[in-house]
Amino acid sequence: MLIYKIMTADAWSEFQAKGRFTGAPIDLTDGYIHFSTAQQAQETAAKHFAGQTDLWLVWGEAPADATLKWEVSRGGAEFPHLYRDWLLSEVSGGAALRWDGAAHSFPASMS
Repeated sequence: MLIYKIMTADAWSEFQAKGRFTGAPIDLTDGYIHFSTAQQAQETAAKHFAGQTDLWLVWGEAPADATLKWEVSRGGAEFPHLYRDWLLSEVSGGAALRWDGAAHSFPASMS
């Protein structure tokens, strides 16, 4: 199963340069990296990133080890949370999220 992370273009560039992602400020505060499923990503963008124009959607297979936990969050749904750095070798793709003035445009392959 693929998991998705919305991040700024600067964070994505740093991730690519360093080979690991330690988390956005909210991740560092909470102690884990927040991810979404394909079904959750658009709502996550609308709720937490509305109007931002420098975003990327980055994805990879959900790690099969105990560092990935599915925990109840928004609306009682379970979200994937990673309790370690995310490694670039675990990423399988990325796409810029374009803001059209009302919503972000997600890759067609997610629908």
